[in-house]
This record gives sequence, structure tokens and C-alpha cells, in this order.
Amino acid sequence: MERIFAKSTLRKFWEEHPDAEQYLKTWYDTTVNADWRNPSDVKQTYSTASILKNNRIVFNIKGNSYRLIAKFNFEKQWIFIRFVGTHGEYDKIDANAI
Repeated sequence: MERIFAKSTLRKFWEEHPDAEQYLKTWYDTTVNADWRNPSDVKQTYSTASILKNNRIVFNIKGNSYRLIAKFNFEKQWIFIRFVGTHGEYDKIDANAI
């Protein structure tokens, strides 16, 4: 079972972008119940996810309307949400450093 830090980040985002709510809830439920041990395991579930350096993975949310970046600690089964935003907001950040 994965531990995700912090669901409140997702909740805050979907309060501002209600059309993302169900997609983020689905991502959360899928992720918290996953048994991912490495980036390849994540890709088996989310084939469109982009694997970055430092165990960061970018997920396309709502048909790529939004992006979510999570940093994984596969050994401890922890996931840290580093960013949730629109595609335009994503284009303005360094996904490898956030």
C-alpha cells in the first residue's frame, strides 16, 4: 500500500478546477492501492506517464488537460505530490527540480 503526501494538495486543486476532481480521485485511489516497486510498474498502470530523473513521474490528468508530478520513494512506498497544475503552468516549471 502506497502512502501519498498530501491528498490536501489534490483537494485544493480540484476545488479550483472542479472538472479535475473525479480524475484526481481516480488517480489517488489507483495509486494508494498500487504495489509499484519501480518506474516500470507505474508505466504498466499509466502508460502515458513520463519518467523523469530522481524518481519523479509526470501523470497526465483528464486527457492531458492537467499535469501531476509525483516524487516516489519506491523502497518505503511513499509518494510526494510535487505539483498539480494546468498544462500552461507545467510549461513554466522545471519538472526535474520541483
